[in-house]
Amino acid sequence: MSLFTSTVGRKILMAVSGFFMLMFVVAHLLGNSTIFVGADWLNSYAEHLQDLGPFVWVFRVFMIAVLGLHIFMGVVLSWKNWRASPGKYAVKNRLKITFASNTMIWTGLLLLAFIVYHLLQFTVRVTPDVVMAFDAQDRFDVFLMVVSSMKITAIAAVYIFAMVVLFLHLSHGIQSLFQSIGWNNEKTLPKFNLLSKAISVFFLVGFGAIPVLILAGILAK
Repeated sequence: MSLFTSTVGRKILMAVSGFFMLMFVVAHLLGNSTIFVGADWLNSYAEHLQDLGPFVWVFRVFMIAVLGLHIFMGVVLSWKNWRASPGKYAVKNRLKITFASNTMIWTGLLLLAFIVYHLLQFTVRVTPDVVMAFDAQDRFDVFLMVVSSMKITAIAAVYIFAMVVLFLHLSHGIQSLFQSIGWNNEKTLPKFNLLSKAISVFFLVGFGAIPVLILAGILAK
């Protein structure tokens, strides 16, 4: 079986790359959650990341490769599905099709666009809303940068919308991951479906709370 040419192999690559990205989202949320504790915690976390030096860039290159693989396999599998005649298979599985599963390619592309925007904004820092400043300990003030940007309603709305899209993508994607590794069957499907929804809601609330609380003035500089 060739991982790159067979349908099963491509689904395995989708699952593996998806797992790595899921772990990254978990780590990203843990890091971002320091904003709820205060500016000192978030700025300290950001400084420690920068202190890792070349390891950060190695990790970034790895994640870009994983993301590229996931996108490529997703497009290939979606194209094959579109070309295939639905026939009896589609009728038989109509009840299992959900909005999230039916829009995976589109939510994936929307997330890709958001990732590019997010990197330009808070990593490359080239968007006009970014405030460049340092805190009292001469660390780059990430807290101020995030809060000042999220105070802009349009930007906060983009982030909230992106988290809803992430919820939709993961609510089906996590379930598909279990199916690709052979753990999903008629007996375990409801349990994995519930787990997928629970994890997706956790991310939606965790990430979405940041722009919401900033707009509400609860998180402020």
